[in-house]
Amino acid sequence: MAKYMNLGEFVEHLDRNGELARVTVPVSPRFEIAEVIDRVCNAYGPAVLFENVEGYEFPVVANLLGSERRIRLLLDRDPREMGELVAGAMEKLQPPKPKALWESRGFFARAMKARMKNVGNGPCQEVVREPELSRLPILTSWPLDGGPFITWPMALTQHPETGGRNLGTYRMHVFDDRTTGMHMQIQKGGGFHYGIAEAKGESLPMCVLIGGDPVLMLASIAPLPENVDELAFAAFLRGEPMPMVQAKSVPMRVPAIAEFVLEGRVPPKERRMEGPFGDHFGHYSHAHEFPVFHLEKITHRKGAIFPVSVVGQPPQEDRYIGDVLQDMMVPLAKMMHPEIQDLWAFYEAGFHNLLAISVRERYEKEAMKAAFGLLGTGQVSLSKIVVTVGPDVDCRRASEVFRAIGRHFLPEEDFTLLSKTALDTLDFTSYQMNLGSKMILDATPKARRAPRTPLDPSKLPDLRDLDSRIVRQFWYAESCLLVQVEGRTPGRKILERLLSDEVQSAASILSQVPVLAIVSEDVRLDDECHLVWGLLTRFDAARDVLFAESKLVGAAPVHRGTLGIDATWKEGYPEPVRCSDETKQLVDSKWASYGL
Repeated sequence: MAKYMNLGEFVEHLDRNGELARVTVPVSPRFEIAEVIDRVCNAYGPAVLFENVEGYEFPVVANLLGSERRIRLLLDRDPREMGELVAGAMEKLQPPKPKALWESRGFFARAMKARMKNVGNGPCQEVVREPELSRLPILTSWPLDGGPFITWPMALTQHPETGGRNLGTYRMHVFDDRTTGMHMQIQKGGGFHYGIAEAKGESLPMCVLIGGDPVLMLASIAPLPENVDELAFAAFLRGEPMPMVQAKSVPMRVPAIAEFVLEGRVPPKERRMEGPFGDHFGHYSHAHEFPVFHLEKITHRKGAIFPVSVVGQPPQEDRYIGDVLQDMMVPLAKMMHPEIQDLWAFYEAGFHNLLAISVRERYEKEAMKAAFGLLGTGQVSLSKIVVTVGPDVDCRRASEVFRAIGRHFLPEEDFTLLSKTALDTLDFTSYQMNLGSKMILDATPKARRAPRTPLDPSKLPDLRDLDSRIVRQFWYAESCLLVQVEGRTPGRKILERLLSDEVQSAASILSQVPVLAIVSEDVRLDDECHLVWGLLTRFDAARDVLFAESKLVGAAPVHRGTLGIDATWKEGYPEPVRCSDETKQLVDSKWASYGL
């Protein structure tokens, strides 16, 4: 693959390949850039280089990896080939034989270069500055954000005892020139390092990288096993050792190819309120107390470009980044779980809210083994809804996953609830940070029963006749009846009524509906991406899922009939991410001048 010594080289490569737009008119990092990029992402547009950011010397690049083609231009190959290269070599070397070693020579040649190379100086230190974050064009993206946020920082830390490295992306809420929040979520390596340092009463040295060869940016968010060095992974992707230079103010080495390096420390026992922030779940994340990063030095290369990532309601750039990382990791998951044919986490639902697994069962309920295995693995363990489907189902298409639910899911045999467990830090539906519930739906074909025949949606009653607050109903993927209620009407009572014996007896076809979900009026039902987002980001499995019939048999809950979901926006939930009318009008008035 191509190797880039700085972000500018990759930006020029995109430009030569028609994947870059240059905006030369003055733009503001406060709201304007985010709204422009939100529109570009929704139009599946190019990377954008803002060359004239008001009040700043550095240009800003956004939507850098927001398409399959741009990521292929970066990697110079299909992303899945990288995972297959590693998985294939590991399989062939069990046990190692001369032929297998020869066939895996490409892997070994690349793996030998997956190391660090110390250098005396590097581009990332061509300019050394005192700690003044106000000199950087840091975005304030959305009107309810708590302030400016560095949205693509790569926090480099070392294990306080073993020295093992971790590179992770944790947003940074800028408090002033010298301090920021450090949003280290659960199941993140940097957070584990900080926990060890804090237990010792020590500060954690940290260098935050911004920009560089974009493979660094991919590596920083890759769901690698906990003790795998992300910098070594980046070197593996680059096909050459990673040049490392000694930091100026902390006892660490940093990649010489970074655009910017923010050197500092995270002290023990210090917390500040961080947030709110319009995040990739499409809602603001609530403000919470997080550790504080103290900046000591800024270094950067001459002519540095400041990269940003805009997140909010999907689709955004993170869709393509998440998808490429999944493509790399799927072959490894299949190697560890031979029954798995494919798996996919859906960007439409913020990735962690829906994981679909295609399984070729070799014995009854082997799909559950696959589900539990993945729920015990790294960042995949934070998945909230897991659906297992048969080997012939395209588990990367939400509609096909829901069709499998319609045909093969029977609640009394195929529903598993996991309550009081760890949950993604960004998930707000349980009202408790890092805690909540998950559910597994086994929608694989069953040898002991025939698939359900899809019902005729034209025979469904008009539910507006039952409740005037219902404004629309929509039949999705031969399985799910979406019932939309006006405004922010609470959905619980309406759902209970629709699942009641009274209503289901009067309209017996309702009892044949596999899934019935109540959604709020802001969900666009004619847009599948928005539909999946609105359905799957607004409910807690333990509290907001009901069935037509539920009872205890011994200690085991048994559910029958329609699976009902109250997926409406609820009191206490954060607001959905939207730009202000003022920003919308500003961008409307300037749109032609952007040249996009």
